Amino acid sequence: MDKEAKKQAKLAKKAERKAKRTQIFQAFKMQRKEDKWLIPWMLGSFLVIAGAVVGIGFLMGLELVMLPLGILGGLLAAVIIFGRRVQRTVYSKAEGQPGAAGWALDNLRGRWKVTQTVAATTQLDAVHRVLGGPGVILVAEGAPHRIKGLLAQEKKRIARLIGDVPIYDVVIGDDEGQIPLRKLQRHLVKLPRNLKPKQVDALEAKLAALGNRGAAMPKGPMPQGAKMRNVQRTIRRR
Repeated sequence: MDKEAKKQAKLAKKAERKAKRTQIFQAFKMQRKEDKWLIPWMLGSFLVIAGAVVGIGFLMGLELVMLPLGILGGLLAAVIIFGRRVQRTVYSKAEGQPGAAGWALDNLRGRWKVTQTVAATTQLDAVHRVLGGPGVILVAEGAPHRIKGLLAQEKKRIARLIGDVPIYDVVIGDDEGQIPLRKLQRHLVKLPRNLKPKQVDALEAKLAALGNRGAAMPKGPMPQGAKMRNVQRTIRRR
């Protein structure tokens, strides 16, 4: 029984690795079609890093030792370039679409506690709540003249429960005073750290009592070409 279980686990891991390789290859093909500079950037980064490491090894008389390290370093640099350019393309396509901010928050790296759509309108404006070291961050997406009121109401509602815990607000967009979607992660990381992990957990438990106001937003950016009226009608029915 143990041997069979180990065999199944081994097969499952093998299938998972194969699926990941397939996904990466598909992502590479898609990115290459849209990004003519992808291969030059990847090749250039590989040559620069590998050449630098091998050159250092040559000066030290260790070129044979440094050669495999140079190749590995070059491959790593190429992979990093690939990942960043794919990410930039994905964010550029998502920007401006309803639900894009919620999707970006779901893909945050780090110890963030995200609650989607704590307030929303039937016009697909939404406010999302993020808890972390800085305190409470309210992330809004939609028409500025509508989300201004949503943010103010949500701030007032939260402040009654959390006392002097800092509350930050972020409006997604490219206008003055707004944060572009692609820079959201960087902006959150730069905020001051005011709370410890245990305090964040306690804050989450306290805010769990608050229900969401408004209708649920669609999961992820709404596909281009989707009919806004149909989506709004669906939201009203929820």
